Amino acid sequence: MKKVALGVSSSIGIYKACEVVRGFQKNGVEVQVVMTRNAARLISPLLFSGLSGTTTIVGLFEEPMARTVGHISLAKEIALLCVAPATANVIGKFSGGVADDFLSTLFLASRAPVLIAPAMNEAMYLHPQTQANIARLRALGVEFVEPEKGYLACGDEGWGRLAEPESIVKEGLRLIGRTASLKGKTVLVTAGPTREHLDPVRFLSNPSSGKMGYELAREAVARGAEVILVSGPTSLVPPAGARTEFVRTAAEMQEACLRAFPKADIVVMAAAVSDFRFKDVRTRKAGKAEVGPALAVEKTPDILALLGGKKRPGQFLVGFAAETHDILAHARKKLVAKKADLMVANAVGEGEGFGTDDNAVRIIAASRPVQVTGLLSKLETSRVIFDRIEAALEKKRR
Repeated sequence: MKKVALGVSSSIGIYKACEVVRGFQKNGVEVQVVMTRNAARLISPLLFSGLSGTTTIVGLFEEPMARTVGHISLAKEIALLCVAPATANVIGKFSGGVADDFLSTLFLASRAPVLIAPAMNEAMYLHPQTQANIARLRALGVEFVEPEKGYLACGDEGWGRLAEPESIVKEGLRLIGRTASLKGKTVLVTAGPTREHLDPVRFLSNPSSGKMGYELAREAVARGAEVILVSGPTSLVPPAGARTEFVRTAAEMQEACLRAFPKADIVVMAAAVSDFRFKDVRTRKAGKAEVGPALAVEKTPDILALLGGKKRPGQFLVGFAAETHDILAHARKKLVAKKADLMVANAVGEGEGFGTDDNAVRIIAASRPVQVTGLLSKLETSRVIFDRIEAALEKKRR
């Protein structure tokens, strides 16, 4: 049975949380209610204990001493953290990383998807700080069920009324389903640039930050896959739950990919591999006088083409094409030449690709219309890409 942690904070809409509990239970989902202290002043935790069949959690330190830490053990058990109703205070805590009670600590400890249903006065909801907090949480991957417009507790009419329980439960079930959509699959993702050294201090590379590949790895983990991330040099923190191998050169990335490829069900080649390397690599820094007017280079291995030639039936291969012009034409050519199942193409040098937090991609398959995402965060882009991968795999199974 799937398990949801339902966070309940001190909004007048708290009465609707009872229906949220029932909605999840009717769909075979176990519910553990976590209340803030102020919420427990509005309504007794005993009510939620009776509805859920489990003891409602309120205080961070009221649990008996045990070998397990409550918020950590619960974080490992849940398939979803749903907060309904969520006050401006709770949203602000989550956004700022404040962890001063059980609910806010659970938010930081959990790797599960997070769904928030705000409920507050219209002025508070539309305040620039609240909207900034919501935007920050969205960028971190948190999803929202938007509040409705209607009669509010203060007597005003406006935005801020908690969404209906049916809408909250429906969205929660969708997110729970996604957490297991790649269970049992192994996903190999490459990310970041490679560096081809001339000497210990100079190298050929590109401006790739690795953000797209890291978000793809994080999304695959969130969908239940075993994830192997092969990363070139970046300043990013590896996604929790992924097995990360760091490499430097194209040759090292090729070697790591060839080791992981045989057991991978899905391979997403998001790394920006340097196309050239120096023929003459020096072990010490070369002085200017030692270097002539030209430096000889040679092509690096084409890892995507190599893997395409080794692909077994059932394996799914995704390539990336970063282009400055004729984007679709170049991407279609690469799709065929490298025997990929999908090609994700984007323009670089237009605020979309290297080094940015956002991306706008075109997803190309052999016999399907081109899917154009428009400008999205790289986190949102990773979800679109994996939705497309899963749809293609489902079509193959039919």
